[in-house]
Amino acid sequence: MTANQDQLLKDIVAKTLGIATVPANLSQKNCDKWDSVSQLNLIVAIEAAFGVEFAPEEIATMRDLATLSATLSQKLP
Repeated sequence: MTANQDQLLKDIVAKTLGIATVPANLSQKNCDKWDSVSQLNLIVAIEAAFGVEFAPEEIATMRDLATLSATLSQKLP
C-alpha cells in the first residue's frame, strides 16, 4: 500500500468513527466509537473509496487498523 493509500485509509477511519487522530494500535477494543454499526459503515466507505469488495470472512477479521490495512493491501494492485 502506498503512503497516499495508507493516509486515505486513516482519513476514512477517522471520519467514519468521528475521531481526530488514528493511532497505529486502533482497534474495536480500545475505541468506544468502533461498534458493529460503525464497522459496517467503515467497510462500505473503504470499499467505495478503493473500488474493492471484501468477503464476509474477511470483514469478520477486520477488527483493528493493522488488519484493515493488511486485508486492503491484498486487494490493491
